[in-house]
Amino acid sequence: MPTTPAATFDEVQVAVADVEGWMTPGQARRLWTCARTVSAGGTIVEIGSFRGRSMIVLASAAGPGVELVAIDPHAGNDRGPQEFEGFQDQAATDLGVFRANLSAAGVADRVRHIRKFSGEALGDVASDIDLLYIDGAHRFGPALDDIRRWSAKIGPGGDLLIHDCFSSIGVTGALAMSLFFGSEFRYLGRSESMTHYRREPLGPGQRVRNAARQAAQLPWFARNVVIKALILAKLGRLTRAFGHDPATWPH
Repeated sequence: MPTTPAATFDEVQVAVADVEGWMTPGQARRLWTCARTVSAGGTIVEIGSFRGRSMIVLASAAGPGVELVAIDPHAGNDRGPQEFEGFQDQAATDLGVFRANLSAAGVADRVRHIRKFSGEALGDVASDIDLLYIDGAHRFGPALDDIRRWSAKIGPGGDLLIHDCFSSIGVTGALAMSLFFGSEFRYLGRSESMTHYRREPLGPGQRVRNAARQAAQLPWFARNVVIKALILAKLGRLTRAFGHDPATWPH
């Protein structure tokens, strides 16, 4: 395993190959590209780090002088698909593996880990965040709280990335309530379920077009809901009809 951070995207793909998590190559590429644009003195914040897969990408891509903050209580809740709570026994293991993975990737010294729930960590991070990546709790209430409260700390021109959009029902509902018709974040697109927004003011006409672009993703959302229902019903083989690998959870 490397002892210095990966210098290229291909190298970071190798570095995270064996790190558990839910991040496709396309999503890793978007994280890498966004992190590379943050200038010295800027701040990158991740909500929901699990075992470090995405933070390794962010920290490897970020230039010198960029602050990197990982917020995750590692409390055994919201660990992954269908793992909302009741996994306290795994919490210590997750934390240990997270730290070991960052160290093995050569980025441990760059990352400030805040071991708190995201709602409790707002005061630990200054405003004018340059890049915020949200991959925390996927239930509607916590997801909406993360989007509303943390996006307010993003500076003008800053980027907002959110995982499991148009895939998780809770996260998609939170998007609809906060960003679909908002006036502060332009929708730039998505890499599978990772959406990308940029903080910039939107006029009335721009807001309508922005909402329409997001609403156009709803058929893909419906597809993912059907796929998940089939997997839960132990009919995963039928997901092949949607071009999906039944061995994986949509993300």
